[in-house]
Amino acid sequence: MKFNRRHFLKTAGVTAAGILTSQLPLSTANAVQQKPANQHTVMGLIAPKMDIVRVGFIGVGQRGSGHVKHFCHLEGVEIKAICDTDAKVLDKSIEFVEFQGLAKPARYTGNEDAYKDLLSRNDIDIVIISTPWEWHAPMAIDTMESGKHAFVEVPLALTVEECWQIVDTAERTQKNCMMMENVNYGRDELMVLNMVRQGLFGELLHGEAAYIHELRWQMKEIDSKTGSWRTHWHTKRNGNLYPTHGLGPVSQYMNINRGDRFDYLTSMSSPALGRALYAEREFPKDHERNQLNYINGDMNTSLIKTVNGRTIMVQHDTTTPRPYSRHNLIQGTNGVFAGFPNRIAVEQGGSGNFHQWDMDMENWYAKYDHPLWLQMGKEAERNGGHGGMDFLMLWRMVYCLRNGEPLDQDVYDGAAWSVVNILSEESVNNRSNSVDFPDFTRGAWKTGKPLGIVGA
Repeated sequence: MKFNRRHFLKTAGVTAAGILTSQLPLSTANAVQQKPANQHTVMGLIAPKMDIVRVGFIGVGQRGSGHVKHFCHLEGVEIKAICDTDAKVLDKSIEFVEFQGLAKPARYTGNEDAYKDLLSRNDIDIVIISTPWEWHAPMAIDTMESGKHAFVEVPLALTVEECWQIVDTAERTQKNCMMMENVNYGRDELMVLNMVRQGLFGELLHGEAAYIHELRWQMKEIDSKTGSWRTHWHTKRNGNLYPTHGLGPVSQYMNINRGDRFDYLTSMSSPALGRALYAEREFPKDHERNQLNYINGDMNTSLIKTVNGRTIMVQHDTTTPRPYSRHNLIQGTNGVFAGFPNRIAVEQGGSGNFHQWDMDMENWYAKYDHPLWLQMGKEAERNGGHGGMDFLMLWRMVYCLRNGEPLDQDVYDGAAWSVVNILSEESVNNRSNSVDFPDFTRGAWKTGKPLGIVGA
């Protein structure tokens, strides 16, 4: 259970597939990079309208199979092809599509490069990527290079260099690369965005975001499913492994990359004890889970300062025994909203008693429910997926593509939110000294248009 620095240095830059990914020195990786002459910003990118959105899927395990099911219930889409290295889960998704009375998708499997055959097709417009983390960046890049729009599960990338490669590819190809942060489409998160845009909280000062979700049980997934690969990241990095669920909504409240941006970060981790103790309790002494050196602190806390002076606390804990929380909090000069459980306190516009939480949210929903939720909320809840947020996210993606509107999240958002993973590790390993954020927008954040309150 002691921190093994030699083991850490050996494994920190190696992906689960065993591929060494390049980590540039911070002085180089985080510096402002000049935009090549053949590249143009994709902020506000509008793709040509699509009458029918033709879809391919790469990865249909626990997460991707849910996306396939949702797409079967969306209007204006055709599922053209599905790829997975696991033939069993692949066939299950194909059978589900056929069971819905839809045309049988093409099938790609057999090896780790099978997805490239899917990308070679000329009848696919967008690709949904739901694979283990180390595949997200290379598959997103290959997708855009093939002339298709990439929609990627979180996180978008695992190194600063990968983030820049994805941004450069999106700008050069003028293709969307959206990290599918589903939490931005939750009812509460949408409502708070609406509250912020209407000025309920006054000028924003501070936000708090977290992913606190006890997932030790995934360690029992040895040969397949998420735990078979995600467990090993706790032996490779000591930082915030999964920052985007809480950070995405707070970033939208604060107009990050659209009038403000992340400036620098400082991070620290607690001791890494819980995973080793769990393995000792749940597995035989000679089991492989008891041979791993778990280095990722059970709780990581990072603090972000924005260029405009705001602060954000981001936490990660998938190990300790405690209730689930994304700790969605936004504080302004007129009051505060906090989630898990939902509560609000404002000086003007509420009860007037900001010394006590208002826990009754029904009146707030009646006044501030987001137009997207008012129109599609019941349908989203009926189709499911984390309370409907998954379905609403996919529905909104298709709506934007079919109606020639910019997506709600772009490649710069995905890079900025995901890079917290890497920068938190750098800070933790350097006595929590601050680390600068790259400006993936190359200055375009200064004129970026804030995300509006859109209807359908």
